[in-house]
Amino acid sequence: MSAGLRLVASDGAGAAPASAADDARPGDAALDAYSRTVTAVAERLAPSVASLRVLRPTRRGAMPVGAGSGVAVSGDGYLLTSAHVVAAPAKTGSAAFADGRELRFEVVGRDPLSDLAIVRTDDGELTPADLGDADELRVGQLVVAIGNPHGLAGSVTAGVVSALGRALPAGGRRRARIIDNVIQTDAALNPGNSGGALADGAGRLVGVNTAVAGIGLGLAVPVNATTRSIVGELIRDGRVRRAFLGIAGGPRPLPPRARADRAQREAVEVIEVVEGSPAARAGVREGDLILELDGQQVRSATDLQRMMVAELIGRPVEALVWRAGEELRLQLTPEELSLS
Repeated sequence: MSAGLRLVASDGAGAAPASAADDARPGDAALDAYSRTVTAVAERLAPSVASLRVLRPTRRGAMPVGAGSGVAVSGDGYLLTSAHVVAAPAKTGSAAFADGRELRFEVVGRDPLSDLAIVRTDDGELTPADLGDADELRVGQLVVAIGNPHGLAGSVTAGVVSALGRALPAGGRRRARIIDNVIQTDAALNPGNSGGALADGAGRLVGVNTAVAGIGLGLAVPVNATTRSIVGELIRDGRVRRAFLGIAGGPRPLPPRARADRAQREAVEVIEVVEGSPAARAGVREGDLILELDGQQVRSATDLQRMMVAELIGRPVEALVWRAGEELRLQLTPEELSLS
């Protein structure tokens, strides 16, 4: 835990002198603690966050094609960012850090399903962020969004987790894609913050900022066991083979009739079905509640995401859904997620 965070937890640290205590307004002490926490998180993560300038190779050299932010996740040069920030055909770029360093990077791998990507800099001496676990987040919890847009020294906004388990449709040239289980926050995201850090109050990386959802809303891909596995595969193999169903969904409590004879209390409600996808061909409809897939209970988008492994590609599986007051069994054959 950083010295700044210990200061927040200590008794009396930063307290107003006795002579000013009588004049303090109710809530000042809480506001000071909030400010100290945000400041400590920003100071802790700022050295790990870089501004990324993405280049596309041309006959005359390279041409800038995009920009965003990235977060160092290892000391030997690896940075985590959003897949759409370094989308093909981009292969290289430069990473500018708050200490003034500007390092060349190469794209190691992308995973459009999670909107995560890994790049590696020439210099291995980076300051990695501590990884947290987004599965432990709660609605209303303080989070801090940190980016390094356009090479500026750290853009910091703070807010709360406003929703969990959301699904984000992501466009593609050949088919739409769905990013499952994103974090919704009211911490404002500034231009160029995609790929930047979403941190908890202890300064741990719990999300990667991916999009602006609307006025006052932002979305971030969670950092949890599933995404850690994705990051590991990207570093090791440069790609992630993922099964693709073609649905967007979020958690929903089961109706009383549906849970009468079941141990589970939640399922995944289908919010959108991608046209021409395996789910569409199998007859999955918007409003369906997915109870099970391949014999495993489905309680959240995370459950579905964890099941979308290479072994499921091309193998018929059964989905148990709740529709119009009854259970239905549908046969689906997941496809491999196309990177193009």
